Amino acid sequence: MRAAPTEPSTIEQAGTGTVVVTLPPYRLLLHNDEVNSMDHVVQVLLQSVPELAPEEAVAVMLEAHAEGVALVIVCPLERAELYRDRLRGQGLTATIERG
Repeated sequence: MRAAPTEPSTIEQAGTGTVVVTLPPYRLLLHNDEVNSMDHVVQVLLQSVPELAPEEAVAVMLEAHAEGVALVIVCPLERAELYRDRLRGQGLTATIERG
């Protein structure tokens, strides 16, 4: 799967030490469109989602093209929002759902 593990974040609580909290996962989805070329989609994925290898970006693009939607990555909400906004800023259609 093209999902990065959900990274724990640490929260310091006074007098009790460090607590590790696992953030809930969110799924970033890429939707097919009839506007963008396949090459453009792959390039935008690679620029916008640094965890993706070129082969993974091609696989995401092909899945979105064939199925209408593809999972890009599973990550914490803030990162998913950043990546969604990057994709949208380059003309792609992307959404987030709780994973």
